[in-house]
Amino acid sequence: MKLPALPFPGRNPPVAGNSAPLLPEGRTKGPIPWVIAILIALVVVAAAGGLALRNLAEDARGDLAGALTVQIVEADPAARAALAEQVGTVLGRRDAVRSVRIVPESELEALLEPWLGAGVESGEVPIPALVDVELRGPASRDNVEALRAVLAQALEGDASKTRIDAQSDWLEPVYDALAALQYLALVLIVLIGAATAAAVWLSARSAFANHRDTVEVIHLLGASDAQVTRVFQRSVLRDAAIGAGIGLVIGFAAVWLLGQQFDALDGGMTQGGGLGVTDWLVIALIPVAAVALSLLTARITIGLALRSLL
Repeated sequence: MKLPALPFPGRNPPVAGNSAPLLPEGRTKGPIPWVIAILIALVVVAAAGGLALRNLAEDARGDLAGALTVQIVEADPAARAALAEQVGTVLGRRDAVRSVRIVPESELEALLEPWLGAGVESGEVPIPALVDVELRGPASRDNVEALRAVLAQALEGDASKTRIDAQSDWLEPVYDALAALQYLALVLIVLIGAATAAAVWLSARSAFANHRDTVEVIHLLGASDAQVTRVFQRSVLRDAAIGAGIGLVIGFAAVWLLGQQFDALDGGMTQGGGLGVTDWLVIALIPVAAVALSLLTARITIGLALRSLL
């Protein structure tokens, strides 16, 4: 019976042409590298989406942290404009206020026209006046209440026609939705990681089962468990590295195409959802983590299988 030679450390290498490897070469022809490639591509897309959502939420929070909007409800256009000027003057004198801007009526009409139609410009629909206020600090509850008190004292009876809202409060449901999507991306990454480990486990178990008789004979000849495990790990390392590399390229291509689509929107909150250098480095480490996970899984799988021989 001719046994395949193992490249055990400390032993002479086998003579070419007179031996065969324990595991078959050319594993890229099998399904495992391609399974790993697909899973890594999905992880790259999920990770990029999660990081982009995080950047988007942080950028939006930063831009709107100190932003307030004063809404003035008054049917008479002249009185509404005068009250808006008065509000801007009163708030502009406060040390806590960085800037005050009265939103032009034409700008409001342009914003509302897609929903209300041409009746906005005709004056048939009364439009509240808006005053954008930027604070030097965050728009906390105490800061908002302090400004309400200032307006109530300065405007007296007209104070009931004003309403102060922190712009970040309007987007709180959006922040919650973004956070939920980030958690979803994290859950997907964990599940795909588990699927990758399961694929490697099945592959290693199958390879060990196919060569069980050979491993038993080699054990009788004095090979240690560590030496046998390294043989299987080399095959897993090759498959995982090839699959992870292919998956990274596919994932990068998908992320780039998605980025081009969002860049075409040219404005809005999507501009804050780009990926920075650190984000790309994190994504680039995904194949390294996948290879490490594959090696660890293969080591544990073969170790448990070798115990069954005893």
